[in-house]
Amino acid sequence: MRLLSLFTSQATVSSTLIATTLFTLSASAQDRTTEQGEAQITDPNQECTPYSYGPVSTALTAGEFPAIWTLANILTSDTNAQARYQSIQSQIPNIQPKGTQPGSLTGDFSNFTPTYPPSDPDCWWTYDQCTTPKLAGLPPDLAAVPEPDTLGYGFDDGPNCSHNVFYDFLSQNEQKATMFYIGSNVMDWPLEAQRALADGHEICVHTWSHKYMTALTNAEVFAEFYYSTSSMEAIKLVVGVTPTCWRPPYGDVDDRVRFIAHALGLRTIIWKYDSNDWRAGTNNVTAADVDQNYEDLITRAQSGTFATGGTIMLTHELNNFTMSEAMKFYSQLKAAFKYLVPMGVATNQTQPYVETNYTLPSFDQYISGTTTVTGGVPNPTDGSSSSTGSGSSSGAKTSSTGAAERASFDGLGMLAAGAAFIGFAVKLLA
Repeated sequence: MRLLSLFTSQATVSSTLIATTLFTLSASAQDRTTEQGEAQITDPNQECTPYSYGPVSTALTAGEFPAIWTLANILTSDTNAQARYQSIQSQIPNIQPKGTQPGSLTGDFSNFTPTYPPSDPDCWWTYDQCTTPKLAGLPPDLAAVPEPDTLGYGFDDGPNCSHNVFYDFLSQNEQKATMFYIGSNVMDWPLEAQRALADGHEICVHTWSHKYMTALTNAEVFAEFYYSTSSMEAIKLVVGVTPTCWRPPYGDVDDRVRFIAHALGLRTIIWKYDSNDWRAGTNNVTAADVDQNYEDLITRAQSGTFATGGTIMLTHELNNFTMSEAMKFYSQLKAAFKYLVPMGVATNQTQPYVETNYTLPSFDQYISGTTTVTGGVPNPTDGSSSSTGSGSSSGAKTSSTGAAERASFDGLGMLAAGAAFIGFAVKLLA
């Protein structure tokens, strides 16, 4: 119904009542303080409008976190982080950071690799995709899932502010996945982060600011982990759980970084195949190229490549294109693989968090139809504060080869927001 028709056909409704209704709906629509309310929004522009979340803004104002989207370091005022770091500092292997900052932060190792030993003593994934650590006592990376004809299903770089349509799609298909969340994104979009747990997905760490981890100092590596997950940090603060898994941005990990991750209780998860969805539009990578990467994986599955052990493909929640690709190829992946499951399910990691009140199903339970065992309801710090939240979509994903820059979204102006509220009122009164 058109807005004009509303006032024509509802002539008996007083202007006072209409004004009151619109004002109430407008205030309600802007009161984005619960995961349930946020999950109802399907307009990407409205989803990506900054909103208030008290615990985040309070913590940032109090200086409890590094600046969002900047390289993390241990805060001088954070005695808990300092004590935790000091407890492992003397045990960290004597492996030097790769390359020279700032270039190495975005993957420029050109002044380092010519002198790096071809034997790869550090098990540096970026150098030769090494996944079996050479340092004693470290478990191998998870680069493929053990179950035959199974795809370890997960997405990097979330939470994306416009992910509701994608998460709705996963829910409608009763599909769970592993979400690798960036700490800065969690602080930017806390209610979106809460939805992952509410929907029964597994949450893993993707560092604080998405830098090449082997380029960092020991303290910086520690801080990139610590402020993403540990204690009362980003994921714990916002979602209420402490993850036990992580994925290195760009796969960049060596035994020094693995050791620090392991000391903080984090399992390292890599991948075998790359969809390259995150590169679309850069370096001559086209949407057709990404389609082909999906199709190649599907062909391998159909030809029996994974008959004795499954695999993992790198895919992203990075932007609307990457999420659309996941939805586009979902049915074909389901037909080609017997099972699509989260990483924790594929490896029977039934306790995915430090907290013991949440349990993932085992692989056998999941494939039998039990996709959620216990938990699924976020228990974060109360978000009803009226403090101004961060709500920014800043930050970029870059590499030395010119990889895709992280998508950013313009906020909805007051005029557009008002139109959205009026449209909602019209729907109710129609």
